[in-house]
Amino acid sequence: MTAADATHTGFYFVKKLENILDTCKLELTPIDEVWPHLYIGNVAIAQNRAALQELGITHILNAAHSKQGSLGDQQFYGSSFVYYGVPAEDSSHFDLSTYFRPAARFIDKALKKREGKVLVHCIMGMSRSATLVLAYLMLYHRLALTDAIEKVIQKRAIYPNRNFLALLLDLDTRLRRKRRICPLL
Repeated sequence: MTAADATHTGFYFVKKLENILDTCKLELTPIDEVWPHLYIGNVAIAQNRAALQELGITHILNAAHSKQGSLGDQQFYGSSFVYYGVPAEDSSHFDLSTYFRPAARFIDKALKKREGKVLVHCIMGMSRSATLVLAYLMLYHRLALTDAIEKVIQKRAIYPNRNFLALLLDLDTRLRRKRRICPLL
């Protein structure tokens, strides 16, 4: 397969994923529970500590850490929440895949805690945060990418950018290959 063929094939699969995302008829809201005790939200809800405490959120994963408009670090949240920041850009060149495993570990560890609830957010709660949640579902719940997307869009309107969809497709391919070789993985 030539590089041009690979690019065309990749574009075809990304387009297929976008078609699945387009089936979501939900309105975008500040926060939604997309998996038990796992929420995706926007920066406004993430900066509302009182609302987060009311919801019982214990852990914050900020997928737009240190980006303009996204306040937040452990100092901002104090001892009420455990914070993890990913300085991701919602762009066509940012390699968010380097954060897939560390972010998924953070989510998994938080959800294993008694009464742990995690908010994953970026600015809008559509692309960066959704991508990290999809990677978590793929890595820790063995969901195929399309299944993970279909689960999440039942609860929240999301729309990862094409770059992030391609990175998730690559993760999906690698996980499938690994599981074919060793079904226990």
